[in-house]
Amino acid sequence: MVGVISSVQCTLLFYGKGTLSSLVAFLWRPSAIMAKIKARDLRGKKKEELLKQLDDLKVELSQLRVAKVTGGAASKLSKIRVVRKSIARVLTVINQTQKENLRKFYKGKKYKPLDLRPKKTRALRRRLNKHEEGLRTKKQQRKDRLFSARKFAVKA
Repeated sequence: MVGVISSVQCTLLFYGKGTLSSLVAFLWRPSAIMAKIKARDLRGKKKEELLKQLDDLKVELSQLRVAKVTGGAASKLSKIRVVRKSIARVLTVINQTQKENLRKFYKGKKYKPLDLRPKKTRALRRRLNKHEEGLRTKKQQRKDRLFSARKFAVKA
């Protein structure tokens, strides 16, 4: 594993202020070694492919946990975190695409599932909508018609 060392780190190592362990920690980063699964790569895949990848990742995680108990290498132990995060990413993409498809299905329908409706606050959800606010009773319509706003003219 080869990493890039900044000039400041070289100077610190040269003058003895930096430790060798800090250099090793810098060079030995799990994120630099193991390629993480990117969510943007997962979005183009079909659900069957995602589920297959999820199963593979879960199998890998179980193997890594066995290696942890039996005293595996440090590289395997550090890989546990990466695999866990990858599983989370795959599940997130599956759930997001599922919800997106449901939104498309219910778009324009009169009734929607509660989790697809806008959250807002309880008071805002119970408030009258714009159309209902504008409605007037027969009595009010009659009053408006008979006693309409008066028009005044200024005499010069």
